[in-house]
Amino acid sequence: MATENPFKSILKTLQRPDGGEFGKYYSLPALNDPRIDKLPYSIKILLESAIRNCDEFQVKSKDVEKIIDWETTSPKQVEIPFKPARVLLQDFTGVPAVVDLACMRDAMNKLGGDSNKINPLVPVDLVIDHSVQVDVARSENAVQANMEFEFRRNKERFAFLKWGSNAFHNMLVVPPGSGIVHQVNLEYLGRVVFNTNGMLYPDSVVGTDSHTTMIDGLGVAGWGVGGIEAEAAMLGQPMSMVLPGVVGFKLSGKLRDGVTATDLVLTVTQMLRKHGVVGMFVEFYGEGMSELSLADRATIANMSPEYGATMGFFPVDHVTLQYLKLTGRSDDTVSMIESYLRANKMFVDYSEPQSERVYSSYLELNLEDVVPCVSGPKRPHDRVPLNEMKADWHACLDNRVGFKGFAIPKEYQSKVAEFNFHGTPAQLRHGDVVIAAITSCTNTSNPSVMLGAALVAKKACELGLEVKPWIKTSLAPGSGVVTKYLQNSGLQKYLNHLGFHIVGYGCTTCIGNSGDIDDAVAAAITENDIVAAAVLSGNRNFEGRVNPLTRANYLASPPLVVAYALAGSVNIDFETEPVGVGKDGKKIFLRDIWPSSEEVAHVVQKSVLPDMFKATYEAITKGNPMWNQLSVPSGTLYAWDPKSTYIHEPPYFKDMTMSPPGPHGVKGGYCLLNFGDSITTDHISPAGSIHKDSPAAKYLMQRGVDRRDFNSYGSRRGNDEIMARGTFANIRLVNKLLNGEVGPKTIHIPTGEKLSVFDAAMRYKNEGHDTVILAGAEYGSGSSRDWAAKGPMLLGVKAVIAKSFERIHRSNLVGMGIIPLCFKPGEDAETHGLTGHERYTIDLPSSVSEIRPGQDVRVVTDSGKSFTCVIRFDTEVELAYFDHGGILQYVIRNLINVRQ
Repeated sequence: MATENPFKSILKTLQRPDGGEFGKYYSLPALNDPRIDKLPYSIKILLESAIRNCDEFQVKSKDVEKIIDWETTSPKQVEIPFKPARVLLQDFTGVPAVVDLACMRDAMNKLGGDSNKINPLVPVDLVIDHSVQVDVARSENAVQANMEFEFRRNKERFAFLKWGSNAFHNMLVVPPGSGIVHQVNLEYLGRVVFNTNGMLYPDSVVGTDSHTTMIDGLGVAGWGVGGIEAEAAMLGQPMSMVLPGVVGFKLSGKLRDGVTATDLVLTVTQMLRKHGVVGMFVEFYGEGMSELSLADRATIANMSPEYGATMGFFPVDHVTLQYLKLTGRSDDTVSMIESYLRANKMFVDYSEPQSERVYSSYLELNLEDVVPCVSGPKRPHDRVPLNEMKADWHACLDNRVGFKGFAIPKEYQSKVAEFNFHGTPAQLRHGDVVIAAITSCTNTSNPSVMLGAALVAKKACELGLEVKPWIKTSLAPGSGVVTKYLQNSGLQKYLNHLGFHIVGYGCTTCIGNSGDIDDAVAAAITENDIVAAAVLSGNRNFEGRVNPLTRANYLASPPLVVAYALAGSVNIDFETEPVGVGKDGKKIFLRDIWPSSEEVAHVVQKSVLPDMFKATYEAITKGNPMWNQLSVPSGTLYAWDPKSTYIHEPPYFKDMTMSPPGPHGVKGGYCLLNFGDSITTDHISPAGSIHKDSPAAKYLMQRGVDRRDFNSYGSRRGNDEIMARGTFANIRLVNKLLNGEVGPKTIHIPTGEKLSVFDAAMRYKNEGHDTVILAGAEYGSGSSRDWAAKGPMLLGVKAVIAKSFERIHRSNLVGMGIIPLCFKPGEDAETHGLTGHERYTIDLPSSVSEIRPGQDVRVVTDSGKSFTCVIRFDTEVELAYFDHGGILQYVIRNLINVRQ
């Protein structure tokens, strides 16, 4: 059982500069261990947390020693516990988390425990930002109209979240229309240093969104986890993690004139993808740091999931403190943060000589080498320098279908689709832009690129350039601050003139909430098989994500989004071809409308003011009239409505007893799906629209829901019946069992029938058959979606056999009791001659004590082929979850067994 903290002797008092004290803190220098001075700053945060939480039960002295000895231990894949200071949720992942908590209260009740023990023990902030869609664009009234649609569609979900904010302690819900979770975290929620009842410690956060890493730019250790892990962290369970290696990324020089933070992050993303940083921290340092604003750092940190790192960390320095003051944090708070971090040797002062840190590996980038670029057409790390874009586009048309190919025959490449747009004759060609969206916290948190886009708009308007009326243009800032500085600068009117009206404060196009494309444009695309393009300032561009009708999707800086909207096509060489023709008939080139870095800096300096942040965030928790009018039930147990198609009691704990069920293997399991490489969580658990012919659509129609009220999968994540039917329902799914046909279907092996994945899975389940999934490399990459693990579990999948897994998705599979198995290096389904028509048996011991993390396991098929895999339970704690049938069952039994 827990004992008193063995490190209490290093508890010191932190004095205020003007006398008095801030509080107590665990002093790392007081350990007098020279190894600590060489540790990366990011590892010091893990160390402090382990020391402060050491109770010789959940966190042990030997865990602290492992972290201090990081230089020796990190290459050995050792396991450590980590207790983050807080948890961050957005509504797509937050709704199922609150559903699970409500369901766990019911389960506690049934098993005779105290249901009030199911309560967050650390602060939980939930920002509602994933629900707003771009239904209305290019209109002065767009914000209000889209919010009305949002509330009409999501009233039930929002009321449920409002109930949760009252029923659970320690939970702050930031209402819809306030901003994007990561930008709100950066500008308002981020503490940097906590002072809880006189105890000071570094802020750290895990979030149910992979871009939680944005806060790393503020010197706060934060990363994305599955909703399942986040729920356990809320309930006081330590997160089990492998002590990561840390890549030291040295920055030197400064960005050239006109080069943006977006160009920099796309360059860094490509470099780190190439280097290989999955499961590692990346820590930035060097004299180039002084040239990077906090917003630039946050942009780089935000895209950690795209380069594969757990974190992209920027230690706190003077730039951080200036940003804290700019965003309205009080002088006293900033003084406390600086005093604490200096006392604990966690502050970087570039005016002093820097001691050499030890890193696992090193990379270096001279900022002067960064050139303007975009990424696409299907992956964030496929960077294309702007001056090569036209050639790259033509290569993509030629190349066979793949990440860089559409296989359009030469004779069809110059095809012109004629159509009528509201009475105006119009044309579409391959590569024409139909969506241009300034979207996503990645960029909307950065005043330089936002005001840069507005300056491009101003210059374009003054020269008489226009955006074609059929391009769906939108601007969705991550906080109300953006609106204030765009208006203060006098530049919003130019964006409006080009159709970039503000459409709402949320993720919008970046997560697939781009809304419908005009019917006439949609018909021209589908009837002529046009490869239409979207250009967005987002962080993800996987196929089928942004909009079902845009097969080419390019990530670009906000100023380039405006430029591509003006050009109307990605098939352009901006060096030699004009963006358009001005009012006097003169050709206008990109260089004619591109602002200098100095121009941008001048407008930022003049327009972005601390009072804007203060005013925005003072109002944030007051909500808005629509939110405040929502009536919600009281009571700590939720009254489930069996007729609800949004919130449904999940079946996870239906037959749960106090005894763990023990490990399960696979007996003669059929292959439900056979995949190649890079199957993302977008393929597994779609967040986009519900297709009219899908099993989820049939379920909704049977319950009297009209097609226009289907809403998105993401908005219905609180209903397991819909999410199970939406699992593997992505229209771009490539399943090898279908021999080249693309779509959300599979073959029911015993009969050879082609069925939807859900119908096939249910048939196997009803016949009493186990199922497995075969996959290639990077299975489960993309957003951290707990439904990408919950869905397959509800479909009856018992194991996934892949070449490699994305970090969060693998741990989510474990959390839901699914066995993750990896082929041996150099092997895969094809090298073993597996077709997916075999039956698979995996024998595991009946006692969990006989299974070791990472051990070899034999997979036997009925075709006579057998092979060895590595079982990817990476820690002892993960084996305990498996033994209990899942992480939530483990937590419930533990909470009942702990007699307070």
